[in-house]
Amino acid sequence: MRIWVKDVLDMLASGASEAEILESCPYLEREDIQASLEYAARQVDHAVLSLAK
Repeated sequence: MRIWVKDVLDMLASGASEAEILESCPYLEREDIQASLEYAARQVDHAVLSLAK
């Protein structure tokens, strides 16, 4: 079964613990939660440009 990364992030953002997520989604593993966080971190990673005047 598949679950959207956003769904995992929403659960974490709402305060659900890793144990609660794993209990409510028994097809997930701890590594899936970690992979969701790593994916999200890569998506928001961006270069910061400093433009001097």
